[in-house]
Amino acid sequence: MTSTLLPFSRLNSPTVHKLPNGLTIIAEQMPVEAINLNLWIKVGSAVESDAINGMAHFLEHMIFKGTEQLASGEFERRIEERGAVTNAATSQDYTHYYITTAPKDFAELAPLQIDVVFNANIPDDAFERERLVVLEEIRRSDDNPHRRTFRRAMETAFEKLPYRRPVLGPEAVIAQLQPQQMRDFHASWYQPQSITAVAVGNLPVEELIATVAEGFQNSQTSNVEMHHSASGQETAFTEIVRREFIDESLQQARLVMVWRVPGLNQLEQTYGLDVLAAILGHGRTSRLVRDLREERGLVSAISVSNMSNQLQGAFYISAKCAVENLPAVEDAIAQHIRILQTELVSEKEIARVRRRVANRFIFGNETPSDRAGLYGYYHSLIGDLEPAFNYPNHIQSQEAPDLLLAANQYLCPDAYGVVVLKPY
Repeated sequence: MTSTLLPFSRLNSPTVHKLPNGLTIIAEQMPVEAINLNLWIKVGSAVESDAINGMAHFLEHMIFKGTEQLASGEFERRIEERGAVTNAATSQDYTHYYITTAPKDFAELAPLQIDVVFNANIPDDAFERERLVVLEEIRRSDDNPHRRTFRRAMETAFEKLPYRRPVLGPEAVIAQLQPQQMRDFHASWYQPQSITAVAVGNLPVEELIATVAEGFQNSQTSNVEMHHSASGQETAFTEIVRREFIDESLQQARLVMVWRVPGLNQLEQTYGLDVLAAILGHGRTSRLVRDLREERGLVSAISVSNMSNQLQGAFYISAKCAVENLPAVEDAIAQHIRILQTELVSEKEIARVRRRVANRFIFGNETPSDRAGLYGYYHSLIGDLEPAFNYPNHIQSQEAPDLLLAANQYLCPDAYGVVVLKPY
């Protein structure tokens, strides 16, 4: 069992340690009086079949319902007793669980976190109670106009890829899931080779690694063959694909325009698109905010993001505006895309984005949980930590001609998906 110390910049120097069973442990000592343990499992709603859509998220709820060693509620009780905190999140491509503890409590609490994640009992009665909680969460999500808009946009952005489905799953599917299906899902996916355990905080690296490794050795996991559902990328839009909905709960219309773009498995292609998203929509001086909101008053809000899922991403522009302004807003956005394809972005604009990214990167590295999250995300989804440290450098290296090329390659002003929700 060897530890590889990789030569990273002074801001970050984690140690990467692989156990024989395939589990990866990443540890870093950081002079802050806390330790964050982040368990990243490379399983999210993208691996589900339609018949069990929502299982990964439902399982995240059931993880806290007890193990052979810990009665239901015992884990939270012991965490709270020590003033530690715990939480979890599920996405399309991963699920992660974390605790933040005082350094002196880490050796006691870390094994409990590992136990609940690995050895979840999933008892029938707790399953039925928690099902009601998840169904309520789905209803609340359906009542949220922002989430409704996003869901419609994803259904338009992807025809076949699992990113078109909500992480929470549909009510009808959750209503008929069985506890045994969840036990099987847990047994096949929560395997050491799918897990990255990250511990960052004020204890020596050797101690962090030993505590985590021991916690996993005491958790009996069987080795099960895993089958990833591999799907290819979808081709770019060849025309404008339009979907319109009436949503009476809205005060203003919502407009979303989406383009299919490279995902994390083509990481090099994502950086230019990240910069274009910032030039168009991050901050008051960005092009769309300045033109459509500040100067012309056509929208009350507009935002742009380059969403990078594992298999494929979506370049996503969304706006809120009066119904009568919808055509003008859509035209204006398309016109801004045209300009990006024909005119070089100014050095001043590129410098603004570079500064913003560099600052955010530094601010996003200040706490143990920031760092543990950063390492877990990149190692889990890309299998490599380099992009976790060098993101600002990749952004710095994007020059005006690269941005022109990216705009021409992936953003067409005459072919995209568009979703409109109107109040009447």
